Amino acid sequence: MITKATFDFLKQVALHNDRDWFQAHKGDYECSLKTVWNFVGALIPEISKIEPAIPSDLNPKDCVMRIYRDVRFSKNKAPYKKNFGIAISPKGKNFDGAGFYINLEPKNSFIAGGSWMPSAEHLKSIRQEIDYNGDEFHQIIGKSSFKSYFADLDREDVLKTSPKGYLSDHQDIEYLKLKSFTVSHRLKDEEFIKPDVINYVLDVFKELNPFIQFLRTAIT
Repeated sequence: MITKATFDFLKQVALHNDRDWFQAHKGDYECSLKTVWNFVGALIPEISKIEPAIPSDLNPKDCVMRIYRDVRFSKNKAPYKKNFGIAISPKGKNFDGAGFYINLEPKNSFIAGGSWMPSAEHLKSIRQEIDYNGDEFHQIIGKSSFKSYFADLDREDVLKTSPKGYLSDHQDIEYLKLKSFTVSHRLKDEEFIKPDVINYVLDVFKELNPFIQFLRTAIT
């Protein structure tokens, strides 16, 4: 399970984001990382039952993203991330398509999924799928149980104008203008450290999976 110590470590990373501090607390990092690996290891076989495309023996280490930031092209030179990112797909974190995601970060933890910043080819295919099968799309995202976790699709990446090939008065233009197709469900830190959090995460993923399948159908 995720522990309070994991969130405490991440809080300290945010306060002391430099290499000297991190090296002095490498043991805390390794302990937190193992906690996250164990958490993901318990999730994977159960997620595989929901989505058989995900191998039940997928290595948790292949799903947890590095805490080290690539600062080469960033104005922010802080060397470490303030979160543990967990991406679960048929190929773990190294996938090109739709998948499940968990973000562990003090006061910014959430369960999510979908297709984040897809390639131009995939983006075109997803928009086309929504255009052709809008009824199915709305049945998925409009379901009451789905909306109990996800109010709507995330809207952090949106075109200012209509995408090429679609009129501005298209009935789904607000979705077609999206550059990412993801949904998120926020969770408080204390909820992530509850003993039954795995069951809760699985319930969310069950509701999310039809949306994942819609996106996968679009790009295959």
